[in-house]
Amino acid sequence: MSIHEVSEGRDQDGRSATVTRQTRETDISVTVNLDGTGAYDVETGIGFLDHMLEQLSRHSLIDLRVRAVGDLHIDFHHTTEDSGYAIGQAISEALGERRGIRRYGAAMIPMDETLTRVALDASNRPYLVWRVPFTRPKLGDMDTELFQEWFKAFVQSAGLTLHVETLYGENNHHMVESCYKGLARSLRQAIEIDPRRADAVPSTKGVLGGSM
Repeated sequence: MSIHEVSEGRDQDGRSATVTRQTRETDISVTVNLDGTGAYDVETGIGFLDHMLEQLSRHSLIDLRVRAVGDLHIDFHHTTEDSGYAIGQAISEALGERRGIRRYGAAMIPMDETLTRVALDASNRPYLVWRVPFTRPKLGDMDTELFQEWFKAFVQSAGLTLHVETLYGENNHHMVESCYKGLARSLRQAIEIDPRRADAVPSTKGVLGGSM
């Protein structure tokens, strides 16, 4: 698979970025503004994924525009995974050196009978722990296993350490949605500028990333 990625880079006047990702399987364009109001304009061709990305935007207050065209005649895998890569990359570029951010975020998200716990470190060291025990193979036309693929791609390109655990639940829709809302609320905390350390990288190393 060949990948062509074009980054228009970080907006020097704010924390925003645009990324275009093109492969033989997908063509995706993403624009984010980390200091937005949660405005979204999302079209992936997958209705349920659109709904989840809208939740991500609304509850993180990240303005998000996504346009994705993929090989949906095969299945939803490539479009789901590649949208995670592209959104994560745009967020990482908008963060720049990650100077001034709070770095950590966590959320407990109840949704009716479901409770999901999410913890996040914007460490620039990608790692995903995913403990979400789905009981159905599909939600509508979408394979439930694809949500882990989206999260895996997202943390890889965003540079996040992310732990997602559904503590209990029965309705698979509620389980997925609580994961995205938990990510959103945790991300909102982690990328917020700390006014007490607005010019500092939140690490004793002076840089985020690496093995420590």
